[in-house]
Amino acid sequence: MRIVIPGGSGQVGTVLARAFTRGGHEVVVLGRRLQRSSWRSVSWDAVTLGDWTREIDAADVVINLAGRNVNCRYTAVNRSAIIESRVNSTRAVGQAIAKAARRPRVWLQASTATIYSHRFDEANDEVSGVIGGSEPDAPPTWRFSIEVARAWESELDRAEVESTRKVALRSAMVMSPDPGGIFDTLMGLVRKGLGGKAGSGRQFVSWIHELDFVRAVTWLIEHDDVAGPVIIASPMPLPNAEFMREIRRAARVRIGLPATRWMLEMGAALMGTETELILKSRRVVPRRLLEGGFKFQHPAWSEAVKDLMQRWKSQRKAIQAT
Repeated sequence: MRIVIPGGSGQVGTVLARAFTRGGHEVVVLGRRLQRSSWRSVSWDAVTLGDWTREIDAADVVINLAGRNVNCRYTAVNRSAIIESRVNSTRAVGQAIAKAARRPRVWLQASTATIYSHRFDEANDEVSGVIGGSEPDAPPTWRFSIEVARAWESELDRAEVESTRKVALRSAMVMSPDPGGIFDTLMGLVRKGLGGKAGSGRQFVSWIHELDFVRAVTWLIEHDDVAGPVIIASPMPLPNAEFMREIRRAARVRIGLPATRWMLEMGAALMGTETELILKSRRVVPRRLLEGGFKFQHPAWSEAVKDLMQRWKSQRKAIQAT
């Protein structure tokens, strides 16, 4: 297959590009800056149509991951950049597909599991899940993420691309051992003795192992009957306190200092980010994948973290040896 990944220069895009390239597929990453890799990179501005549209015209699959990083303070300037980067890039991809002489079979569009409500009781899924934004116990700043997700998916819905199947990837955190990724960041905290519970520790963490993420994306490409929103997450989310405990156990670190809410607020301000990324309870389950017969290789965090830890250590040794 020929797979085009707009905005694929980040962690998630690299995970996919690497896996599909190893699988013998032709991969093209569209990015603002060209990067040296084993796949081809093509420049685009994520707004206007240009020479990059030729890649869409010849593609079997498009996986759009473009969008400004949300790991920042939600200032007016950053809010505008976050929304516009997602809406504009989605619109540009839709226009390119619409104008293609041979349209891709499927367009997988990044979204987020954060679209669902902050809750501790039942898990959200694609059928009975509650879209967030009106929770009485959620800070007003958290509603911005819901607005972003809604705007993102609305632009996908508006795109008129007959014969191209559209899927919104409502993904949880993708865990890979790569440097600079979420797991690598968590390991940095754990090794410093700071890997305790965040806030109450009751908030649920939804996640997915990188290998299952790649397999789920591949499954969606292959299943022509699946369209619309699909949750990409492990079927076994768990509370933050347990999530961090399993990381410490795998890393053989006995102590993990907890962080209270006010400590997190102060730390987030100093680091230029928002506490929503840590404190929001994201409890989602992938109902459509499970009902479709998808089988997870790493459904439980206690087992998945052992695999990630082993590979994380191997990567560090390889980097230190170079």
